[in-house]
Amino acid sequence: MSMQKVLIPDIGDAEDVEVIELCVGPGDEIAVDDILIVIESDKATMEVPSTLAGRVNKIELQIGDSVTCGSIIALLEVSDLASTGVLETRSVEKGENAVPSVLSESLERPEAAVAAVSENNNSDEYSPSLEVVSVPDIGDAQEVVVIELLVEPGDSVAVDDLLIVIESDKASMEVPSPYAGIVKEILVQEGTEVEEGTVLLKIASTMAGDSDSDSDSDSDSGAKNNTVNEVIAPEKVSTKQADAADSDSRNTNLVEPINRNSAQDSSTVPGESSSKNKVYAGPAVRKLSREMGVSLNEVAGTGAGGRITKDDVQAYVKSALAAKKSGESAGTGIPVIPTIDFSKFGGTEIVALSRIRKRGAANLHRSWLNIPHVTQNDEADVSDLEAFRKGLSAEAKKRDIRLTPLAFLIKASYFALKEVPIVNASLDANGENFILKHYYNIGMAVDTPNGLVVPVVKQVDKKGIWEIASEVLELSEKARTSKLLASDMQGASFTISSLGSLGGTSFTPIVNAPEVGILGVSRLQVKPQWDGENFVPRKMLPVSFSYDHRAINGAEAGRFTSYLCSVLSDFRQGLM
Repeated sequence: MSMQKVLIPDIGDAEDVEVIELCVGPGDEIAVDDILIVIESDKATMEVPSTLAGRVNKIELQIGDSVTCGSIIALLEVSDLASTGVLETRSVEKGENAVPSVLSESLERPEAAVAAVSENNNSDEYSPSLEVVSVPDIGDAQEVVVIELLVEPGDSVAVDDLLIVIESDKASMEVPSPYAGIVKEILVQEGTEVEEGTVLLKIASTMAGDSDSDSDSDSDSGAKNNTVNEVIAPEKVSTKQADAADSDSRNTNLVEPINRNSAQDSSTVPGESSSKNKVYAGPAVRKLSREMGVSLNEVAGTGAGGRITKDDVQAYVKSALAAKKSGESAGTGIPVIPTIDFSKFGGTEIVALSRIRKRGAANLHRSWLNIPHVTQNDEADVSDLEAFRKGLSAEAKKRDIRLTPLAFLIKASYFALKEVPIVNASLDANGENFILKHYYNIGMAVDTPNGLVVPVVKQVDKKGIWEIASEVLELSEKARTSKLLASDMQGASFTISSLGSLGGTSFTPIVNAPEVGILGVSRLQVKPQWDGENFVPRKMLPVSFSYDHRAINGAEAGRFTSYLCSVLSDFRQGLM
């Protein structure tokens, strides 16, 4: 029986992902794909399944913990590791410089094991016993900087002990050790800029020998079988929680965090000159400070080594607000909404907002304050389209697909985006350039019990109506059952919010920044339309196109809605 760690998989660029439910406990027998925990980001609730079958030995998380890719979920007792296909045996072919097996001894006394290795290898060149640790796959990250060294030459490390912390403009990433042994040399310093493949340090490995030797003793065998192995997607940077350093699988001597004198603080209040004092804070904290207009130079850090946490930023803001006069919001001149005790008027109940609702409200508020919204309203005559859609009922039943108007709206939006490319764009951060997108990914707002989520139908330009309709139903079901993946909600270039089933004649949807436009759809109505001789009943669909007036002018918005309505009236327009 061996022990394995089950880790949080890749969850995209989600931040502050919180554990909201534990579905198993110690002693439970689980199968592959059984749900272990439920996590919730600011966009969606996600269930995390097990990649292994076995008995739960220990749950490493609690409800309320914040996790990220690589965080340990649980330790599982697994009877047959070979069947999982996730373990990789490292061995060195025996020869003149072969190193004797020291795996089991390295688990107990890594220094003694390294001594055994050193006897067979006195060369300073890269050899089977002197391993190189490099920067792993960091995706498309740029300006990656070493911000913290967690080990020193001479330190003993075990597999997966954290060695170095690097930071991009989006995230801090901890680089774990792929080897057990002694740190021989560190080749970078805090402040060094690195990229994928940059050599960070050298480790005299205690795992270079033949770990499958037939001469292993019973105790050696037991040490092997009790080794804890990780199950996680390959080539991912481990970003474990800070308290993972306390795990009983760690034997390393971690140094205390050092203030990052090389880390630039770009989080200053607009218009305020940047202080020369540097700060110690991660990207999420810096992002929060920018959103709140807080200079991190003025915030006292309470984290390890003086690190500034989100709580520190929030405490600073609360203190600043308390110091302001009560009649207006701090620094904005906008009157605050008064706090009222509603219970004196009758019965009340406090219901906490879900995480998705809170984050969604913050995102919408940010968009509304930063984007000059204008809404163009129009109507599309969809009489012929509706007749065509209903004429496909038999075929839809045969395909077991519910053919909704939304599938046609998505395809029609693609035609309109192609006709008016500026709507399929974004402004860059300084507002001086357009980023024109040559892909067509349409987001669709879906109402769920936890709040509004926006899954994305990808590559609409390459899909027909039946394929789009099928994907709409699949994504809607995943949204309602909290099974959306982070990748399901990324990459939209345009969004549709349909309230057709609820009613209304028009509304102003808020642009989902950094997109520059969003389409709102209200309830179809039968109205009399003049055909040149008589008033005839026609099915009219109200559409409301909200847009970022910095990027799109009124004429472009008018052309977009006019062309969209013409396509909805006669789908052949999109083919011309």
